[in-house]
Amino acid sequence: MRRYGRVFREFFRACLVEEMEYRSEFFGNFIASFFGLGIALLTIHIFFYQTDRLGGWTYGEVLVLLGVFNTLRGWIDFALRPNMPRLLEHVRRGTLDYILTKPVDSMFYVSFRHLVFWRLIDVALGLGVIGYGLYVERYVPSAADVLMFFVVMTASLLLIYSLWMMLMTTSFWVVRIDDLSFIFDSFFDTARFPGSMYRGAVRFVITYVLPAVLITNTPALALLGKWSMAAVLAALAVAMLFLWASRRFWRFALRFYTGAGG
Repeated sequence: MRRYGRVFREFFRACLVEEMEYRSEFFGNFIASFFGLGIALLTIHIFFYQTDRLGGWTYGEVLVLLGVFNTLRGWIDFALRPNMPRLLEHVRRGTLDYILTKPVDSMFYVSFRHLVFWRLIDVALGLGVIGYGLYVERYVPSAADVLMFFVVMTASLLLIYSLWMMLMTTSFWVVRIDDLSFIFDSFFDTARFPGSMYRGAVRFVITYVLPAVLITNTPALALLGKWSMAAVLAALAVAMLFLWASRRFWRFALRFYTGAGG
């Protein structure tokens, strides 16, 4: 574990040095992130012009949910999005050979080699929206609420990573699909709204098959004091199960990789 911590620090340092060469882009990216969040807030305002609740959630609660969604998206765009699509190219071009020969776990390498630091702006903006939502809701989280929030946020990040990793691992067989990430984005976008607003088969899928509801709704409810130990333990259990499954699937897929030599 300590060895991989040192490796990640080297990834972090190399990517930070590279990104500092283009500092002027930071301000443009900040404006783009701020504008995107503003559009999302406007959408919520439009919803609440017509009703005082959205899927049983109040305006302040939905703001907290949006903040959680934006925070998670910031972490995704910081560490996962720069790496996952590259796996498809590595498999297609045969350059995964070079990664497999490195003295580091291949799944770890393809997951965290590239980092995009300016996307942490979204994390900061998301935390700001969470704070604003709590202010609107007139709710001050207790220490236990905050602790449970961090626990289930960690579970959410592990679940996101596992689901996306399993999706991208299918590139060992379907290398002609150019943007598997689009499938993940479509799934993740459903998590920006309360799960209770969905109906029928869609609600069943995003709750029990691909648990998008767990990813954002559970952390938001924890911060609002609406958590239970059973729900927290269930979130951790689901996250660890999917992480184990993604690891097993990766090892299984490597057996079908033939490399650049065919």
